[in-house]
Amino acid sequence: MRAAQIDNQRGFSLIEALVSLIVISVGMIGIAALYNQGLGASRTALYRTQAVNLAADMADRIRSNKIAGIVYDAAGADSNCDPSDNRDCTPAEMARHDKWLWTTQVAAQLPNGVGRVGVAPTDPPTYTIVVEWQEVGIGAIDYQIAVQIPNL
Repeated sequence: MRAAQIDNQRGFSLIEALVSLIVISVGMIGIAALYNQGLGASRTALYRTQAVNLAADMADRIRSNKIAGIVYDAAGADSNCDPSDNRDCTPAEMARHDKWLWTTQVAAQLPNGVGRVGVAPTDPPTYTIVVEWQEVGIGAIDYQIAVQIPNL
């Protein structure tokens, strides 16, 4: 009789196998959710890094063309001021061209990216550079810097 009881207790039952399958499935779903959250965070970090670089790029463009000043507040335009065009541009034309190139880069590198430059006629002038984009699951995000660049 004792040998019969030992034979009945061998192996896993179907219920034990199903419970272990459920436990493993819940763990795998948790790992997938964590992986997805990590991907979202890295995407957000990439966009923020691009926004910082784009804002710094515009600040450098303004520093190299200080004479144009308030023109950076106006709309950008393709003035054909690229080095390959072999054309002497006025500072105002260069500022419009810089802003046009920059806004094109913002739109290309960020989802629904928009770049704006505002100029406050203080002494020295204060340029507010804003980069906006749409983040999945978050909505509109912006990065903004204010730089003072003296007119020398």
